[in-house]
Amino acid sequence: MSEALSLVAVSGSLHAPSKTTVLVREVLDRFAEAFTAAGLPVETTLLELSDVGREFSGALTRAELSPAAEDAIRRIESATLLIVGSPVYRASFTGLFKHVFDFVGQYALIDKPVLLAATGGSDRHALIIEHQFRPLFSFFQAITLPIGVYASEADFIDSRIASAALHERIDHAVLRGVPVVRGTLPQRVSEYVTTW
Repeated sequence: MSEALSLVAVSGSLHAPSKTTVLVREVLDRFAEAFTAAGLPVETTLLELSDVGREFSGALTRAELSPAAEDAIRRIESATLLIVGSPVYRASFTGLFKHVFDFVGQYALIDKPVLLAATGGSDRHALIIEHQFRPLFSFFQAITLPIGVYASEADFIDSRIASAALHERIDHAVLRGVPVVRGTLPQRVSEYVTTW
């Protein structure tokens, strides 16, 4: 089997450097390591809205998207696994994050596994994953992985993850998420993977 699994992460942060980007990159890397250890080739993509987000500015319909914005949407829609994260902004994900997903085809994410992640100033915002992210991806009929990953300011030092507890949460999310992703793979791929 030569076709690589496409792992796509989207950071909804409006700034760089960003704790949210650090978090989704770490989750992306850990999933890539898990699939690679199982003998599957992977291709990873990190879409930072602080970078590509301006490409969506002014577009009201998908036909108005720039080539770079259309490429980002196509990567999201064709991912084997989607990892999405946003900082908490006024009790929700950023408006730009929602704007980007407004261009994703209504049926493009059906049965696609999605890992939900978020960052906030304190643990009081942790329920954003349940109250904001899950409803959005339920609309898309995606399969949200059982464990999301939330991180607060205290989990980072100098734009790096410094919390052993956060590393454990990521490990647990990947451990529980890999079998779900495996169940969504084409039969020929699923049979190829015997080490999970």
